[in-house]
Amino acid sequence: MDFFPIFLKLGGQRCLVVGGGEVALRKARLLLAAGASLQVAAPELVPELAQLAERGELEHLSGRYAAGQLDGQRLVVAATDDEAVNRRVAADAEALGVLVNVVDDAEASRYISPAVIDRSPLMIAVASGGSVPVLARLIRARLESLIPAGYGRLARFGASFRDAVKARFPDVDGRRRFWETVLEGPLAETVMNGDEAAARKEMEKRIAAGGDVGAGAVYLVGAGPGNPDLLTFRALRLMQQADVVLYDKLVAPALLDLVRRDAERVYVGKARANHALPQDDINQLMVDLAKQGKRVLRLKGGDPFTFGRGGEEIATLAEHGIAFEVVPGITSASGAAAYAGIPLTHRDYAQSVTFVTGHKQDGTIQLDWPALTRPQQTVVVYMGVSTAAELCRAFVEHGRAAGTPAAAVEWATTERQRTVCGTLSSLPGLMASHGIASPALIIVGEVVELADKLAWYRRSENSAVTIQED
Repeated sequence: MDFFPIFLKLGGQRCLVVGGGEVALRKARLLLAAGASLQVAAPELVPELAQLAERGELEHLSGRYAAGQLDGQRLVVAATDDEAVNRRVAADAEALGVLVNVVDDAEASRYISPAVIDRSPLMIAVASGGSVPVLARLIRARLESLIPAGYGRLARFGASFRDAVKARFPDVDGRRRFWETVLEGPLAETVMNGDEAAARKEMEKRIAAGGDVGAGAVYLVGAGPGNPDLLTFRALRLMQQADVVLYDKLVAPALLDLVRRDAERVYVGKARANHALPQDDINQLMVDLAKQGKRVLRLKGGDPFTFGRGGEEIATLAEHGIAFEVVPGITSASGAAAYAGIPLTHRDYAQSVTFVTGHKQDGTIQLDWPALTRPQQTVVVYMGVSTAAELCRAFVEHGRAAGTPAAAVEWATTERQRTVCGTLSSLPGLMASHGIASPALIIVGEVVELADKLAWYRRSENSAVTIQED
């Protein structure tokens, strides 16, 4: 290692920044955040540094750098735009045995400042040895997306129980196993969701019981319209933690590849008129698995609360006292419209949008047709592939012009996406001739006219091309 990784406790310690520009300001912010007693040596300060000095948050040593300014300093940063001055600061600091960092000059530095992910008290630092700072920042950006802000809350929560856990589990291995069940389970999610009071009660109960994990939890996670890149950070994290995954046909295979490899996978169907499990059985299965202490992931295409029957599922969980969480996903309508270049609202075409389902009830499609056929409105139909001809005919019978633009988007946001654009009169035939099948959405309204101009998504060479027809 060219640099030894270390975290310094700088609360109340004297630190010096030499320089008064924007770079010095960035270093000053970090040192102040660490509680340092900060001095800044520079003839002039940028406005924000000057304001910090005026408020007494740092001391401004006006004038040019002098070696005597290093006396009593714990840490020094050379951040001027004069290489000779920076090198002199480094040499003086070395002579006094004071740790020094010269910005953008690893060779002259005794320490370097890493890219930091701050989840205090949890801190993560990434460094490239001063060789490629931009790479360290890119890695930090990736880690920022994978480590929720709630981890800081979880670290503080865990610290408050450290002594109690040590007293209850004197064996190191026993403590490790206990903390693993806490930090990777539903209790941790409760803490990160902000319900610390409930988490404390559960933690105290677990300590008293000697680590019994008790009941599990269920996570209803929206998998989005199919593209793995559109998953939320929280969804991805829960997918990596689940013990059991219940999924259906609308979950794209690429999404299942992101689930924890050793998790049990249970297909529960939900294809039209061909359910592998009836809804009531799915609800009960979630309850049974959670009572076995398992973390159950109910992975649902799109968003759980948009035609996903998520409300019915959590009602059953609540009735049985099962802990649950709902993680929203990008609903299929938003994903399909965005990737097909069809804005759902547009001030020149549509001032409102309505989502409906094309499922039949008692042999008829029971929808509020007067509301759905108002002008300057976009209607998105879920689960309407099998009833497309009847739907389009009903729109016309209830007042929409036969020439109203309409589109079907299949496998939206994925490499298999296809878009067929036509009118209410031509769309059913186009869907049939091109073999458009579920999962697909139908979009009705003048906004469909924009698809030709606004379509931006291009799939791989092996994927089907987008179809645009009148």
